[in-house]
Amino acid sequence: MIEIPSKLEGKHFQLYKLEQELKEMGYSIGDNWEYDHGYFDYKIDDRVGYQFLRLPIRAVDGQLDSYGATVEFGRPLLLSHKYQRGLDDHAFVGNFGASFNQFQEPVDKDADFPDDYVDLGKELVKEVENRLL
Repeated sequence: MIEIPSKLEGKHFQLYKLEQELKEMGYSIGDNWEYDHGYFDYKIDDRVGYQFLRLPIRAVDGQLDSYGATVEFGRPLLLSHKYQRGLDDHAFVGNFGASFNQFQEPVDKDADFPDDYVDLGKELVKEVENRLL
């Protein structure tokens, strides 16, 4: 994980408007959001796992699933998850279990981030700053 200091940190936005702006730029709301915090993710690459820019947000007025919620940006980060190739060694094989264990576990949830993408991540943060600020 690599943190990228940004002018976005601490800035407040209406979640609905923020989501509209960031979706146009290729960002999506990450799957692991809660009522009080979440992330906008931009996938940079997915060759052996995936590398992405994550923009953390937290609710400051309302909850993320409520109308009119206001959120505050945290510090952007670059993350890399690597997955094993082939079959998952720990997956349960069986008709019933196969429906639940069809995805591989990451080999490394916080893998090294490729150096050639660090500058790209910093540029992506600047693009968001220019669009929102």
